[in-house]
Amino acid sequence: MSVEYDAVKTRQRDTWASGDYAVIGTTLQMVGETLCETLDVAAGERVLDVAAGNGNASLAAARRGGSVVASDYVGALLEGTAARARCEGLAVETRQADAEALPFGDGEFDVVVSTFGVMFCPDQERAAAELLRVCRPGGRIGLANWTPTGFVGRMFKVIGGYVPPPAGVASPLLWGTEDRLASLLGSGAKVDVRRRDFVFRYRSAEHWLDTFRTYYGPTLKAFAALDEGGRAALERDLLALAEESNTSTTGTSRIPSEYLEVVATRVE
Repeated sequence: MSVEYDAVKTRQRDTWASGDYAVIGTTLQMVGETLCETLDVAAGERVLDVAAGNGNASLAAARRGGSVVASDYVGALLEGTAARARCEGLAVETRQADAEALPFGDGEFDVVVSTFGVMFCPDQERAAAELLRVCRPGGRIGLANWTPTGFVGRMFKVIGGYVPPPAGVASPLLWGTEDRLASLLGSGAKVDVRRRDFVFRYRSAEHWLDTFRTYYGPTLKAFAALDEGGRAALERDLLALAEESNTSTTGTSRIPSEYLEVVATRVE
């Protein structure tokens, strides 16, 4: 099946520009910090954050003295990254860019990172090739990708039952599987994977859903695409998932969500 990737990306850009991703994204800061520690980002290294969102990994790399470029195809998200960097007195360059056609030279970066970003590119092979291309031989590519069986993966499966994803486009959750990572990156890098959990913490399942429904683009757009009955059913199923996944013993909401922490070392 032929896929109009440009049309898909246009719709995706609109989705990620809706709501206010920073409300969700800032809670994930720990993931960027952990990834940069695993990558052992060193002062002076040239670091590219691909599909940077509101800049969690960018800020983490800058805190370690990296020379950082944050790139994303949603300009408003980069404005948020720049504002966060200014508040902390960190030097982060921002560049609006498509992860499938990065405007950088071959081997320009020592470290290339993406936290829950590049996994959403519709042309996965092209995006992976770009990650490898801009990373120097011997450099490191670090990724954080939601797994299909973790909470966020299951959330997307529930949403997909009501609002099907674009036909012919591979699931972004494949980036959260070791086999797919090997096929995408294994020809150009040595790939190491660790399973980790990020814990979403909210007052209740209802508080979690209200936050995601209001601020997280994919959830916001899914509810907007449904009629009243569909919205009620989706709300019921997402609340059931959140309540089933809750591990709190304090009466609040504590939801672990599995992701893969990936370090791919570019072959010489």
